[in-house]
Amino acid sequence: MPWQECSTMSLRQEFLFLASQPESNFSQLCQRFGISRKTGYKWLQRYQESGATGLADRSRRPRHSPGRTDPAVEQQVLAIRDQYGWGARKIKWCLQRDEQTALARSTAHSILQRHGRVARQLNSVTGSYQRFEHERPNQLWQMDFKGHYRLGNGERCHALTVLDDHSRYSLCLQACRNQQTGTVKEQLTATFRRYGLPEGMLMDNGAPWGHDREHPYTSLTVWLLQLGVKVIHIRPYHPQTQGKDERFHRTLKVELLAQRTFADFNCMQSGFDRWRHRGGRYVGHQQPPRSFKPALPDHLSEPSRLQRAASRCALRRRTRQTNDERHHDAKPNEKGLSVF
Repeated sequence: MPWQECSTMSLRQEFLFLASQPESNFSQLCQRFGISRKTGYKWLQRYQESGATGLADRSRRPRHSPGRTDPAVEQQVLAIRDQYGWGARKIKWCLQRDEQTALARSTAHSILQRHGRVARQLNSVTGSYQRFEHERPNQLWQMDFKGHYRLGNGERCHALTVLDDHSRYSLCLQACRNQQTGTVKEQLTATFRRYGLPEGMLMDNGAPWGHDREHPYTSLTVWLLQLGVKVIHIRPYHPQTQGKDERFHRTLKVELLAQRTFADFNCMQSGFDRWRHRGGRYVGHQQPPRSFKPALPDHLSEPSRLQRAASRCALRRRTRQTNDERHHDAKPNEKGLSVF
């Protein structure tokens, strides 16, 4: 004989049938069904008021939600998501910057989930990575090429990217014709003149800044070492060490490179510049790392090593000028010695 299957509704109906009997003991009946007297009286009252339909579970949603997000703000969140494909943290920053709207990251993510823009995913079992972030800007830069893309005129474009490890600010996004040493050196020189020298640079083992384990240094890395920049190569076949730059490449591909084909290098570089101005200068993970810090480069708290050295030189130069003026204005005493 097969086992009888009991649903919650059938158990409630059985409980109410037994409770309606004249000689039933309500307390023992509640104990038999594993419920409290309060719960038993609740279902009995609902049955007396609404009949069998009152035995169904009711929604627990509150009748009033004074803290609910304004529908207009929800539409702004969805519009930014549909236009750029950004995650909750970047949408939050964009609204605070443009609309002056205070919105928590968790609220933006809940809005995306509620409207089906983000799928609910179970936590997958993956190996733990050792994450790192340097304490201040210009301590470490990450540098890499983002593949190559065919332009409308048939040429290949190589995107050189340089990212600050602390702030995730895009220091360089340049459309290059090749991956040769001279090309990279020219772009790095312009970047150094604009932002100063970093203390170190992280890069992979490919050309033009790497070769193999026995010959890790090239003419480009020797040039960097001569400038006082520490050169750090990642372990072979471990691109996750440059996770910030790799994530930048992914966002660059999704938001710009996959959207259209650019006619030539000038159009490609114009597209890069517009994308950086729109918000690509700061790229975090879609379920982003906590180190996403939207700040302008001029407002970064720590100057580079080159800027600090320039400040010291300027101070010494002003001190020398002051001493020369004091020597020139000093009056000699009776013995012909200058008195200050």
